[in-house]
Formats: sequence, structure tokens, C-alpha cells
Amino acid sequence: MTPPRLPRPTDLVSAAPAMTPFVAPEELARRIGRSELLRLGANESAFGPSPRAIAAMRDAVTLTSWYGDPESLELRAALARRHRCTADEIVVASGIDDLMGLIVRAYCAPGEACVATRGTYPTLFYHLHAYGARAEFAEPEAEGALDPQAIVDAVGRSGAKLVYIANPDNPSGTFADRATLAQLRESLPDDVLLFLDEAYADFVPVDDLPLDMIDPRTIRTRTFSKAFGMAGARIGYALAAAEVIAVFQKLRLHFGVNRTGQIGALAALDDDAFLRGVVSEVERGRDDYYALAARLGLPTVRSFTNFVCVGIGTRVQAEAMVGALLEAGVFVRKPWAPPLDGYVRVTVGTVAERALLAERFVEALDRVREKAAW
Repeated sequence: MTPPRLPRPTDLVSAAPAMTPFVAPEELARRIGRSELLRLGANESAFGPSPRAIAAMRDAVTLTSWYGDPESLELRAALARRHRCTADEIVVASGIDDLMGLIVRAYCAPGEACVATRGTYPTLFYHLHAYGARAEFAEPEAEGALDPQAIVDAVGRSGAKLVYIANPDNPSGTFADRATLAQLRESLPDDVLLFLDEAYADFVPVDDLPLDMIDPRTIRTRTFSKAFGMAGARIGYALAAAEVIAVFQKLRLHFGVNRTGQIGALAALDDDAFLRGVVSEVERGRDDYYALAARLGLPTVRSFTNFVCVGIGTRVQAEAMVGALLEAGVFVRKPWAPPLDGYVRVTVGTVAERALLAERFVEALDRVREKAAW
């Protein structure tokens, strides 16, 4: 008997490699028989949202039966005041990952290349593969930092019309300053779109960031997931020319941003004192991690984010360290490509979490060193 013909995905989707970009800490905990882990692997904020945001979201829950504003008008107006632009130059979405998909769909056709530094945030590649595009890698400088000339060269050889730069970078934590980015932009052809993922920009002094000037050749994305402590609310936004935002209007899921998150984000913008406190505590936490690594004779990468990369040794040794920490109930991740694939990446926790990490980190490192006959 001839088997029935069943529905099939499109050829484009069938050709995309099967992948899960990130395994959630909840799943990792289940695998090792734990109910929870010390969560220091996803760069969530250990310091929570602003109390004002919590109160606003609590009050909003009773109207969860309502859709959110599909245009996020109030939030866009507040963001426009913050960035000295117009609301027509802002789009709100469910996090930067959502915006990545919109940008790839709109500006990177099937078969075309997007240039990115090897080792950078890998969710970009998930979107590229899903839409039939491809990554063209530029090699990084030492410690995973951006090499502007390598980016320009990669565009030249690939003909790419999209360049992705995470700045500060994830997973390295490195940062390219305003002048470096301005020079890179001018070195790229005008018809190449520069996509700046600024998820961690709130941890950088504002004078070092690109100026809040709308350039039709550049898209900048921001999030409430990091310093604002609202990762679960899924709120991100892009700053771009009005004509670019109009392109997204053709593609975006208009009711994809949840109502409670919109209200919480609006309240969070009105609490600069809380944000400054988080940034200060993260700075202290980074110093604690630098000191711990120095005490253990391990290198670190200077970070402009809420995490620090700590060198363990080889890639195999770093993978073993991630596993040893997981067995000890600590969730961390590691960079996926050289020159940092021998490092682990640790999110800044609270004072108590940092103290607990220090204990378990030393124990895990001892186990890894013993097995590796260091």
C-alpha cells in the first residue's frame, strides 16, 4: 500500500538545520534532578525590575483580558523623549530577538549574507538559517573584540547588505566606542545596513555610546531585559529612520507585545534612580568576579555588561567547568568560538549569590583540574 502524502514544510524550512539556540535553566535543572539552579548563565538581572514597574504591572494584571496597544504609542512617545527622536523612528517588539527576525526578513534575502564577528550572539544565525540567508564571519581581535577592518573586508568579499554588531558584545563583554563605530559606518557602503544590538548599553557611560542621531543606514536596538530587569516581560525596541520603521510595519506581529509588559516598561523609564543603582551594583559585582579570578590565577575579559568571561583553559576544560558547575547547582554558559571558547561566562548576581558562586566555583575548578591533570 502506498503511504499517504503528508503535509511538508517549505523547502526553505526543511533545509534549515535543526537547532535549539539555548537550553533553558529549568530544563538543565530537570536533567540533573534539581528543582532550581543558581541562575548566572542567561544574563538576567539579579536585581529585579523597578518597584514602580512591579506596581504598575500588578495593577495592570486585572485587565489582562485586553489586548495591548498594537502601536505601543505611550511607550514609543516616552522612548522618543529619552532618545531625542520622534515616535515614528521607534518600533517596539517582544525583545531584540524578535527585532532580529524582522531585520533579517526585511534586509537579508534568501542566499544573501549578513556579516558578523565570529563568536558573537548566536541567535542571529538562527534567524539567518530560518530565512535562507547565511552568515559571513569576520574574525575578532584579541578577547573577542570587534575588528572594524575585518568587518569591512568581509562585506567586500561577500557583497553583504547587512552587518550585525552586538555592542557591548555578548558573549565577550567587549565594547567599541563611539568614534570606532562612526568610522566603521563611514567605511561601509551607504547601501549596507548596520545593525547595532545595544542590549547592554545601559551599563556603558552615555558619552561613550553612539549619539542619539537617526541615520537611515543604521538600526540600533535596545531592551528592557538587562539593566531594567524585565527579561520575562519581553520588551525591546529599535531606533531607526521612519522609512525603516515603516518597513517593519509590513512584517511585525502587531499584537505580539504583551500589555502588562508595555505598562511595566513605561513605569521603569520613570525610575532612573533604580536603574543607576543596578548599574552601580553590577559594577561592584564585576569587580568581585575579577578579584575571584585573579585569586585563582585565571584571566578575565574587561566587561561593559552584567557578566564577566573567566578563562579556564582549553575549550574542553571550559566545557568541563560548565558541567562541574551545573552539577554543583550553578547555571553558567560559555562562548562558542575562539579566542574565548576556553572561557566561561558568568552573570553578575546579588552579593549573596556572588558569595555562593565563589565557593562552588573553587570546588568545581578543583574537580576540573584534577580530571585534566592540570
